[in-house]
Amino acid sequence: MSFLEKKKHKNQCCNHEHGHNDDCCNHKHNHEHNQHDHDCCEQEHHDHHQDHDGCCCGHEHGHSHGHGCDCCEDGVEIEKNKTIAGVVVFLIAFVLFEFNIFEKLGLFTSVSKETMDTVELIVFLLIYLLSARDIVINAIKNLFKGKALDEQFLMSVASLGAFFVGEYPEACAVMLFYMVGELFQDYAVDKSRDSITELMDIRPDYANILRKDGTIEKIDPDKVKVGDTIIVKPGEKVPLDGTIIEGNGTLDTASLTGESLPREVVPQDPVISGSISISGALTIKVTKAFGESTVSKILELVENASSKKAKTERFITRFAKIYTPIVVGAAVAIAIIPPIINVILGASITDFYGVWNDWIYRALTFLVVSCPCALVISVPLSFFAGIGAASTKGVLVKGSNYLEIIANCDTVVFDKTGTLTEGVFHVSKINSKVDETEFFKVASIAEMYSNHPIASLIKEEFKKRDKVAFEQLEGRQKEISVEDIHGKGIRATLDGSEILAGNSKLLKQFNIVYEDTNEVGTVVYVAVDGQYLGYVVIEDRVKATSKEAIENLKKMGVKHTVMLTGDKKEIAEKIAKELGLDKVYAELLPGDKVNHVEQLLKESNSLAFVGDGVNDAPVLARADVGIAMGAMGSDAAIEAADIVLMDDNPKNISKAMKIARKTIGIAKQNIVFALAIKILVLILAAIGIASMWAAVFADVGVCVVAILNAMRAGK
Repeated sequence: MSFLEKKKHKNQCCNHEHGHNDDCCNHKHNHEHNQHDHDCCEQEHHDHHQDHDGCCCGHEHGHSHGHGCDCCEDGVEIEKNKTIAGVVVFLIAFVLFEFNIFEKLGLFTSVSKETMDTVELIVFLLIYLLSARDIVINAIKNLFKGKALDEQFLMSVASLGAFFVGEYPEACAVMLFYMVGELFQDYAVDKSRDSITELMDIRPDYANILRKDGTIEKIDPDKVKVGDTIIVKPGEKVPLDGTIIEGNGTLDTASLTGESLPREVVPQDPVISGSISISGALTIKVTKAFGESTVSKILELVENASSKKAKTERFITRFAKIYTPIVVGAAVAIAIIPPIINVILGASITDFYGVWNDWIYRALTFLVVSCPCALVISVPLSFFAGIGAASTKGVLVKGSNYLEIIANCDTVVFDKTGTLTEGVFHVSKINSKVDETEFFKVASIAEMYSNHPIASLIKEEFKKRDKVAFEQLEGRQKEISVEDIHGKGIRATLDGSEILAGNSKLLKQFNIVYEDTNEVGTVVYVAVDGQYLGYVVIEDRVKATSKEAIENLKKMGVKHTVMLTGDKKEIAEKIAKELGLDKVYAELLPGDKVNHVEQLLKESNSLAFVGDGVNDAPVLARADVGIAMGAMGSDAAIEAADIVLMDDNPKNISKAMKIARKTIGIAKQNIVFALAIKILVLILAAIGIASMWAAVFADVGVCVVAILNAMRAGK
């Protein structure tokens, strides 16, 4: 007979719309692959090089789900083939005419030099027209759009000018090697997009909805409602967030979290959209609409990442706007002023034209060198590659500006529960004067109406020990009278018995003699009718990776690691000591956390806050960079954060920091390298030492080197 039964016997007591028409121009992602009627790319392919954001129809290649925008893919292939063919023909013509091959072979000996010069002009002019026509046309179009000093305009003026002064091979070389540089750029962008393209593959194509009559219907994920039941078969993507109600299986979450190990799931486990079922058919109750699901939120974050530029990117943009007009003006001055000065100093008009040709050539060389392609392409590409690299590690960065901030972080502030700890309570100790099952039964009576995590754990412990008795107690829930004593615990009555469950203050209030304990954790004391039954200690487990995460941050040069928590001081201090944190502030309200962050911001160069709960949203928004736990974190926290850790692993903070620092370093390398080479060749061009060939290297060659260097950020 149980304790209560004896008593009773005695007393008789995450807008995207995702439909199904594959239209690369209006950003709809549908999947009727038999309808590829694309008129979107009637523009010349080179138009896309103006912003380097994707295909000419405004749709990013990375969002094509493998079937892509065929018209754009064809355009890229045509450009590639045209460039290669142009280079081959150019090299043949260059060797034939510049090395006098015809003369050396004894061919066309009867043809005059003037005729051969005319043939040479026609050949190189044809090469130029066939290869550079689109660039020149676009340059002219841009003049009417107010984009007079873009790279295509500079290349067009320089190459046409080279024809004017009789340097035909140089004229063709300028354009052809510019196009080669563009091909390298396209290749680099495509490579950098690979990780993000793979990420885009998480978008589900359909959902298997279970109807009330037992039939299964395949429908669009965005048509599934919260509360609907869906079936996920082995090999299929989980289309929406939900809870498993039937079936066991294994999920591949690598695309979401970067975690290579599969995750075992059982009924009552939450699942997130974008996961792939490896084994087992799962019946899932949908908890979020598609627009609010994890996969939708991730895609939105990735798609918007490029809109938030780093300071370095913004500087390059501003620099190019100032730099380009200055060097164009300098080129004009080089072409005009020295010949005029020469005439003023006494040179004849005949000499003027000879000298003028020389200075025009120098000016044209100056123009080619001055093109800021290497800067305006490689720097954004570095950040783009860095964001892509971070995504492969399960770290989603909402903008390149946040890469720049986290790279310089010297203070990292953590929430405790769900961030450094698992956020899942467990019983660490029980000290009971009665049978443990009886102890948890009594405690469950007091906690029956509560949904607090600790109350839920106590009830779960009783259920595990005696499921039948727990269900019987649930059936009598309406008979339980409960009084919540604020800050102390709960007083409940059932069958005439008074039950107390709470902290030591509660037992003191009712003058109950109890055994005090110094256990660190949440201690719940239990008593019945003035008789002390014992206590249970409940703790939140520290994540296995938290200690290493703190150590890695300190190795990275982070000076201050701080924990802010609403938990008890002794619990917070124990965890802080275990993890090696520098400072800890406990028993804080959400407003207190903001105040502490405000103070820490004054003492730091750059501060990152890491949290997961709704109460962390204000702090995440206030920090220089907010980092949220994406797997278990609340929607509010993820929305407010700047960086999202998809696997809730704090170790990934240092990974993100390493990627950010590498990205910044590569961007700076490209800036210094490009400017140094250009300034050197600009000076040499102005004084007549550098030829058009040197200019081509200083422009295209430097651009290619910078692009290849930028690609390292993604490795």
